[in-house]
Amino acid sequence: MPSLKALRIRINSVKSTQKITSAMKMVAASKLRRAQSQVEAARPYAERMERMLAALAAGAAQNPGAPRMLVGTGHDQVHLLVPITADRGLAGAFNANVGRATRTRIEELEARGKTVKLMPIGRKGRDYLRREYASRIVDDVSFAGKRRIEFADAAAVAERIATMFHDGEFDVCTLIYNRFISVISQRTTEQQLIPTPLPQTAGSAASESPRLYEFEPEEETLLAALLPQNLATQLYRALLESAAGEQGARMTAMDNATRNAGEMIDRLTLLYNRTRQANITKELIEIISGAEAL
Repeated sequence: MPSLKALRIRINSVKSTQKITSAMKMVAASKLRRAQSQVEAARPYAERMERMLAALAAGAAQNPGAPRMLVGTGHDQVHLLVPITADRGLAGAFNANVGRATRTRIEELEARGKTVKLMPIGRKGRDYLRREYASRIVDDVSFAGKRRIEFADAAAVAERIATMFHDGEFDVCTLIYNRFISVISQRTTEQQLIPTPLPQTAGSAASESPRLYEFEPEEETLLAALLPQNLATQLYRALLESAAGEQGARMTAMDNATRNAGEMIDRLTLLYNRTRQANITKELIEIISGAEAL
């Protein structure tokens, strides 16, 4: 049985930990409100642009002069996976979920004879994947130290991805990230960026009668600006989704840790009181036994 001093030290240690987790929960809740408002503002524009380009891709699927970023290279041999995780931990299974989804996707692609390249965004994802797939990592990005992710940050990453595509380094690019659903729920999502995926709903109807668009200026000029813009927009939306999900997961994890610390303090306090009472009883028995012996 531990001594009273050891129990007091442990109780104080757990109380200190509880104060830290409680403070981290409040900080995460404060950041979550801002991150949630950002992602809710970014979703409508990103989703509408995604639908428009999907309709364009369906209409241009048979056009040999269509931009490669829209319709692809005609091959799917080399895949670039871009997993998005956080730069910090203490967020439950938030980062591990993306890591596991990425590992599953790698195994699935390599089982089909495909070549996989990785560009992790976030230090936790980079460290997770480096243990097994270090040779497949061609680049990594970290936003550690930035208080807020800006569109310019996503545009810089999108430019790097577009350059790799134009240089023929990959055929298909897919994002893997946690989509923010609610404070207690994040859904691991895969989103293909390059080439633009065809519409999933009513796909046959879309292919038979695609929407017609009139371009002003010319189609080539407009798509040359629109496609990189869409790449940056989708990436920025995914970064905001991941940031909001991270704060929600951290707030939930710290809330659980705070409650667990409270339960541990109660158990340790009960054990401390029982040990103290046992010591007092033992001393009384020794005193009474000594007096009776006299």
